[in-house]
Amino acid sequence: MARRRKKNSSNNDFWALVIIILFLVWFVITKGGTDPSGHQTINQFTQNEQPSDNKIDHTKPAAKAYGGLAKEDYDKLARIDFKSGTAAYIPVNGNHSTLIKEAWKINRVIYSNLDDLNRTSHSNTAFLEKRNIANGEFRTRQFVAPTGWHYNRRNGSQIYNRGHLIAYSISAGIDAEGNYNPDTMTGDQNNPKNLFTQSAFSNQKVQTIFESKVRQALRQRKRVIYQATPIFRGEELMARGINLQAISTDNSLDFNVYLFNVEPGYSFDYSDGRARINHEMQVRQVY
Repeated sequence: MARRRKKNSSNNDFWALVIIILFLVWFVITKGGTDPSGHQTINQFTQNEQPSDNKIDHTKPAAKAYGGLAKEDYDKLARIDFKSGTAAYIPVNGNHSTLIKEAWKINRVIYSNLDDLNRTSHSNTAFLEKRNIANGEFRTRQFVAPTGWHYNRRNGSQIYNRGHLIAYSISAGIDAEGNYNPDTMTGDQNNPKNLFTQSAFSNQKVQTIFESKVRQALRQRKRVIYQATPIFRGEELMARGINLQAISTDNSLDFNVYLFNVEPGYSFDYSDGRARINHEMQVRQVY
């Protein structure tokens, strides 16, 4: 009888150990992927998911002399679906740039070539100084139609804008090749390598916040590296959003954000850019 009780005790210990192991496996699968502060990391994102606390941390720098984000992080941004009623933009990498300030050498813009679908799906990177600040006097008519573009005006309001990666207001003297030319006063406004189809809200209400930060730094005679990267999902012709980041050589300017390409009151078919009325679509502005 004593031997039987010992055997039963061993079996109970065995099954208790199995239950503990299964619990630990479940915990790792369901609770894993968080940093010490409890924030979900970018490496955890899948289709139709976005971080519950609207933060994207732990990015990897691009293997370029001037930095940026690695392709895998751009791909993860592309998988985030905007949810109605949430913020118009979210921070990336703790809102700190991954650009390398020491890379500022000369005043210029590096324009990336269009991809196989004629999209501006790669980064444009600008090395800016005070002389690049432009005013409205030299604005020219826009005529380039980027992918996903549709002529628009509904109920007297615009839905789409020709979004500039490197804004007109900070590109005075920059020619189509990205070089500084004092005879070029209008900035690079109709360069297909610098345009994407952007919602009017994202362009006029959100992106301008960060362009204003860059202009302010330039007025203070700071040297700034500014980078803009439209984020496309798969072969869609309209970008889901745009990553903006900047750093000044003295570190006084430093931001890194992802702007959702959305419009209050409308939904987009990003495969071709067409819009339809959606009164349930709301966007929370964040300043």
